Amino acid sequence: MTTLLRWVRGLSRRVPLTPLRFPTTGFDVINDPYIIEEEQFDEFEKGHFYPVRIGDVYASKYQILGKLGFGSTSTVWLARNLQEHSHVALKIYAREARHKDEFLMYKRLSEASRSHPGSRHIATASDTLILPRPGGDHHCLVQKPMWDSWRDLLYRNPANRFSDDLLKEGLKQLFLALDFLHTECRIIHTDIKADNILLDIADNSILDAFTKAELETPTPRKITEEYTVYLSRQFELPKEFGDVLLSDFGAAVSGNEKRNHIAQPNVYRSPEVMLRVEWSYPVDIWNVGVMIWDVYEGRHLFNGDDTERQDYSTRAHLAEIIGLLGPPPVDLIQKGARSSEFFTGDGEWQAGVEVPKDTSLEKSVHYLEGKEKQAFLKFVRGMLQWRPEDRKTAKQLLDDPWLNH
Repeated sequence: MTTLLRWVRGLSRRVPLTPLRFPTTGFDVINDPYIIEEEQFDEFEKGHFYPVRIGDVYASKYQILGKLGFGSTSTVWLARNLQEHSHVALKIYAREARHKDEFLMYKRLSEASRSHPGSRHIATASDTLILPRPGGDHHCLVQKPMWDSWRDLLYRNPANRFSDDLLKEGLKQLFLALDFLHTECRIIHTDIKADNILLDIADNSILDAFTKAELETPTPRKITEEYTVYLSRQFELPKEFGDVLLSDFGAAVSGNEKRNHIAQPNVYRSPEVMLRVEWSYPVDIWNVGVMIWDVYEGRHLFNGDDTERQDYSTRAHLAEIIGLLGPPPVDLIQKGARSSEFFTGDGEWQAGVEVPKDTSLEKSVHYLEGKEKQAFLKFVRGMLQWRPEDRKTAKQLLDDPWLNH
């Protein structure tokens, strides 16, 4: 009897699901003057975003259930795999968006050994699609759906900061992911920020709740001749949180060769990238060290605000780093293609921006005291070093006393 039941259940799972019918009325229509979501980007104005509609079925098996998010080069949607009775996330790229490098990185990730414990903390891809469209096709990445990012979790937290336990457990998993990337995959992420650190879905009921909400209370949208632009819908708070997953490999590069091109978002940019010194894996470590302030203090550690230029500038950013860490070693300055813009040959600051006074790394920490604060500072100083070679590796950071206290 047990064997028969298993056979029947297996057979039923092979029968494709019938696509759901989503409401065509009953939703709020947003008036034209309001710019929403991906409309803000130039690529949208050029007509380069794919005109996704909730209820659409792609590749004869992926039905769109609702919008999860958007960016300057893509939109992300929750979908149901009708053939396999499972949920997926579809990242649909704008036309002419750079996707080939990201696809290659996901291929490289899929070929790496899965025995490393950090492999479970990387958001991988299960499939790729091409969505045909007159004027140019669109590429699509199929992934496991994930809950919100660390940034979203921060916004949902009334305290606007992570607790010690949440931060420590999350960082342990992030360092495992980085050790896997750096040692097994030979990949440098270059874009580690709260937006790109996601949480796995351990409570699948939120997927069904998302679909039920879309059926019963359709998402507000703006309807034009070519596009329907939907507001993104958030998942409910799960009963339990899943593992940390490092995502978004659109800016990732191979670690097999050193390079000196500009990389990383402005406020997370490492000294060697700013000075145009050859850089490698340690840029990711600096990235993590700086990002911790976002989630633990509720603010950026560096801003790079240049009052004269009224915008971010490298010189203002470097001045802030000097204010917190002291001046850079002369041997690092001598390696930088841009160093002469900011320093004399003897390492004296000459960039025309005043180095902030009466600041220090110690004064930037507000929620810890005494021995706990000193242990935390020792931990982050293992990442925030001017010289890349002076920074600890992800594997070394996993053994840090503060992280394991």
